Amino acid sequence: MSSLATPFRSLRNPVFARLYAAQTTSLLGDALTWVGLALLAFELGGNDSAQILAFALTLRVTAFVLLSPLAGVLADRLNRKTILVVADVVRMGVIALLPFVTEVWQVYTLMFVVNAFTAFFTPTFQAVIPAVTTDAEFPQAISLSGATYELLGVLGPGLAGAVAAFMGARNIFFLDAATFLVSAALVLTLPGRLQSPEAEAAQAKPGAEVPRVNLQTLLEGTRRLWANGLMRYALLLELVAAVSGALILVNTVGYVKGQLGLDTTYYGWVMSAFGVGATVAALLTGVLDKRLARPTFVLIGALLTTLAVLPANRAGLWPLLALWLVAGAGQNWVNLTTQTIIAEQTPEAFQGRVYGAHFAWSHLWWAFAYPLAGFLGTRFATGSFLYGGLVALALLAGTWLLRRRTPAVPAVAAAPEVPATT
Repeated sequence: MSSLATPFRSLRNPVFARLYAAQTTSLLGDALTWVGLALLAFELGGNDSAQILAFALTLRVTAFVLLSPLAGVLADRLNRKTILVVADVVRMGVIALLPFVTEVWQVYTLMFVVNAFTAFFTPTFQAVIPAVTTDAEFPQAISLSGATYELLGVLGPGLAGAVAAFMGARNIFFLDAATFLVSAALVLTLPGRLQSPEAEAAQAKPGAEVPRVNLQTLLEGTRRLWANGLMRYALLLELVAAVSGALILVNTVGYVKGQLGLDTTYYGWVMSAFGVGATVAALLTGVLDKRLARPTFVLIGALLTTLAVLPANRAGLWPLLALWLVAGAGQNWVNLTTQTIIAEQTPEAFQGRVYGAHFAWSHLWWAFAYPLAGFLGTRFATGSFLYGGLVALALLAGTWLLRRRTPAVPAVAAAPEVPATT
């Protein structure tokens, strides 16, 4: 129990505690958004609701991939507190319009705008955590942040569904909008301006010219992400995790209800096991992070989530619950460890750009993984997890071999600056 409680020690830092409260409130809003959207899609589209939701998810990933690099650049140049507050306030206003929509295209437009500002909020939030915590606090803080994300991913939709049943499908968006207002208010209470060293240096020289945002600055985060051997290794292992994760999210419902012949309740149990595994793993991250080298930690996570999906086509209900528990843990260890590696390997002045680039690339992996999982689930329903797991295993082996040929990279404090390239 003491190990599971370790991440909560990060809340002794009052600045992080308020930032964490803002994140939690925002995540509750996200749960309300997607449950409300599903109900609204069914109201507007009926039998076409799945198509509406699929296109909305495509717009979500598109917004993240296109706008996250720009968000990262701005996070290194502007007041990060302002970015977080503006993103929350705009999302609040857009969500408050959803109860009044009458056409599907209006849903698409509003959801693209919401996710565009989420693309600004999330990388900036990720860059703020290492700025407001000490080196000792950061693993605990990122562990708690990740655990909360996973836990609300499991409990949030159920809570949102209960609220929708009480308030109605459209009225839920008003409560949803209020969560973003609360999040903005909490961010406003944070001390200081939360600026990066680059922004502080620019402010100290009022007459200095601010560099323009051009293609080179937009690609700066991507260049640093891929030029660093350890960050590149972690990013490629996120591709492995995305393949196995997409298999679980896309094909579990067909396997449980179609091949096992169980009802929706059992599907909920299986997916809850996936979320519970990720939540417990996140709470353990702060403890295990001190005992395992981070390249080993992220490799273990990718290996666990890959091995868990391989036998799933032959698993009954209880083995499947156990497999998805392990898969959830592996997913979380890949993703959280990667965030820690970025903080450790990137100078503070560039963390916004690198987190923005990482946010774009990690969602691009899912844009590849979702269609792959859908194809395997449609064409090879009885072997989708096996075949997809073999693809993930091949990617894992290739990444591991590539890593063995890459020299070790020291932490950022001892690392030289990456030279600019054209």
